Amino acid sequence: MLSNHQQFSFMRKYYSYSAFLSLLLSGILYACAPSTQITASWHDPDTDAEYNNLLVAALTHNLEAKSTVEGELVVALQNEEVGVTNSGKLFAPNFTKDIAEDKEKLLAKIRENGNDAILTIALLDQKTETRYVPGAATYAPTVSFGFYGGFYNYYNYRYPAVYDPGYYTQDKTYFLETNLYDAETEKLLWSAQSRTYNPIDIDSFSEEFAGIIVARLKKEGLI
Repeated sequence: MLSNHQQFSFMRKYYSYSAFLSLLLSGILYACAPSTQITASWHDPDTDAEYNNLLVAALTHNLEAKSTVEGELVVALQNEEVGVTNSGKLFAPNFTKDIAEDKEKLLAKIRENGNDAILTIALLDQKTETRYVPGAATYAPTVSFGFYGGFYNYYNYRYPAVYDPGYYTQDKTYFLETNLYDAETEKLLWSAQSRTYNPIDIDSFSEEFAGIIVARLKKEGLI
């Protein structure tokens, strides 16, 4: 039979290991779960064409975000051996302001560049929610293991225990719309809405987003 001290040492290691394992598994599950998901999509039923030279345009005035999102889409499309040009290489950053007045000029430039389809990305909405994350501590009031049987055992067990205090955090969710248009007819071919939850940074978001969008375009037979 184990002494109180042996029981205490065993249980302390057991609960420390269990707590660590739980945190580790939670971290792995969180890391594996995609932060970006397509929530709805539409494909023109009359379209069965496959496009092989796209212009990608992120419709935002944030030049860093625009460059990063378009850049990752270019890489993802090139990996699928699809010709692609990002709008930053073809137009000035504020080109979307002039679409109403210079529509034909813009379309002519896209066609002259050899693009047969246009992929646009736009932010529809964003939401920020504040939530409280409660603190956590190990609790195991099992008298038979000894450390509840006397002051010293209890004190020696509880005093070093690590307690995570509660805190407030903000969850951010971004809703985007991605459309694919025929460059010749301007017809909408495909549209998808996506939701991104708590992106780490613009680089990791853009890489994940591009991979998901390009995979769906390939699955739909559009590229």
